[in-house]
Amino acid sequence: MPAKNCVIITYKVGPENKELIKIVLERIHERGKIPFVDFMELVLYHPEQGYYNSPREKIGPEGDFYTGPDVHPILGQLIARQLHQMWEILGFPSPFHIVEMGAGKGLLCSDILSYCRSHLPRFYEDVLYILADKSPALEERQKALLLEFSTRGKAKWVKPEALFDEGGPFVGCFLSNELIDSFPIHLVQQEAGELREIYVIPEENGFKEILGPPSTPLLSAYLQAYGSPFQEGQRGEINLKALDWIAGVSRVLQQGFVLTIDYGYEAAELYHPARREGTLLCYFQHTTSPNPYQRIGYQDISSHVNFSALMKKGEAVGLRKMGYTEQYKFLAALGLLADLENFEKSSPLHSTQEFLQNKLAMKSLLIPGGMGRVFKVLAQSKGIGEAKLLGFQDPFPPRER
Repeated sequence: MPAKNCVIITYKVGPENKELIKIVLERIHERGKIPFVDFMELVLYHPEQGYYNSPREKIGPEGDFYTGPDVHPILGQLIARQLHQMWEILGFPSPFHIVEMGAGKGLLCSDILSYCRSHLPRFYEDVLYILADKSPALEERQKALLLEFSTRGKAKWVKPEALFDEGGPFVGCFLSNELIDSFPIHLVQQEAGELREIYVIPEENGFKEILGPPSTPLLSAYLQAYGSPFQEGQRGEINLKALDWIAGVSRVLQQGFVLTIDYGYEAAELYHPARREGTLLCYFQHTTSPNPYQRIGYQDISSHVNFSALMKKGEAVGLRKMGYTEQYKFLAALGLLADLENFEKSSPLHSTQEFLQNKLAMKSLLIPGGMGRVFKVLAQSKGIGEAKLLGFQDPFPPRER
């Protein structure tokens, strides 16, 4: 339970980027204290020293965490089927833009384009895949992986800031997979009946958290519009950047869809009193920690997405909710169970080890207790009438008696 006025977190475990720590301390010295959102922005996204801009491996078995495309290419293949239907609903536009922000190593793009080329050739002719990533290191990884597609005019890169300032108008689908959870967030806590914000200052062996007044009135307004009442002593996260992001998407999307895949909840569950410490977690070599003040520059920091905020802000900026469901239901509705059955029938074509690895990976996307339920999928649309998206149909209809 946090103390009334501060929380001191001083212990350090594992490697640390001393140059990045120096940059953070200089920023605090300039301002006296910084809200946690500024601390998170620096340690993750500083142009030279931030976690995401470092050359070290971050995603996959040699990194700190897995994403869905690292688990199995079936995720991209199933999403491609949903994108294909969206293209049909829109009347077969050419080009059909698939815009992915925060594309990691580029695996999802590769899996989608590969599947379209081999199974949906007419759709593939019209697809133009646009990638936007803040990390130069990851962009270089993407360009190396996707060289074949980019040379054929199927993939290109833009800077995220240029996408919203100068990009568009786009017809197609904005796609994000585990993007919003990595946006820098404000940490807040209910104390003495008031909403307080968590700030970061130096401490002899690390950093100290202190409580102060909200750095912006937008925090209280956010909880009123998109949140849920906090209990005394409860802390949680407020993702203002997610609101800016969804507004920016709507601004440059002329007609089409927004497909968001991430881990999170609707507001009532996200801010439930039982979740007194919020959802902030750090990832280092496939281990988790609630402490963002260790391994600075060497660990990822994330928090669960407030899907209520995306839906409500989306409605306000012209994006209509088309569907919201758990990932395992979304993938099952797009045919994952049938794909798994067909793969099992082809088992003689694979070595035992290869077969088991693929089967377990495919099943991991379905397991309700794992990625299948924690991850949610939200579809929104602009300039679209009534339409039933395949991924949001009931994959488990009741049997007739």
